[in-house]
Amino acid sequence: MSLYVPRQFVAESEADALALIREHPFATLITSVAGAEPHISHLPLLLEADGSLSGHMARANPHWQAFAAGHTVAIFRGPHAYISPRWYVEPAREVPTWNYSVAHVHGRPELMEDAASKLALVDRTSALFEPEIEPWKRQVEGARLDAFINAIVAFHIAPTHIESKFKMNQNKTPMDRAQVVVQLQGSGHPELIAMADWMKRHERA
Repeated sequence: MSLYVPRQFVAESEADALALIREHPFATLITSVAGAEPHISHLPLLLEADGSLSGHMARANPHWQAFAAGHTVAIFRGPHAYISPRWYVEPAREVPTWNYSVAHVHGRPELMEDAASKLALVDRTSALFEPEIEPWKRQVEGARLDAFINAIVAFHIAPTHIESKFKMNQNKTPMDRAQVVVQLQGSGHPELIAMADWMKRHERA
């Protein structure tokens, strides 16, 4: 599997891809095994300090059983938006497009076998997404907690390589890009406003 990335849309550094993963951790995890339908799961994956990923899924999900025999890639998507030709300086010369940013992390997942590691991962995951004010705290203990931990499979992915694509009108003039940002910001739609912010963060000369 490989990602088509024209030269203009290559991320400036791996740090850009890691920032995308950190800010948009809900991933599509795909494992392909020769001669079989690919396994696809949607789940949050935590970016660890060493650049690896950690996550968990239901033990009843057969996906994890394919980890050892297949090729796995985690796909992360940042903000995205439809771009109308009306927004460019010369709209009659343009066609519609779609701006987006993605990161593909390739690697072989390794299972976390001990219950303590799995529980720590679950606690870290909830802590990351709970609000700072009055966050939920785990109260389940004993046999019920053991049953919960036994019902999930936790895993760790050390990336073999990361592909990323930041398609944000880099092939257009500075004036065109500026007008697109203005239109996105004025849309009132959170996803389009996020795309405008992303374009400004990654603006190139």
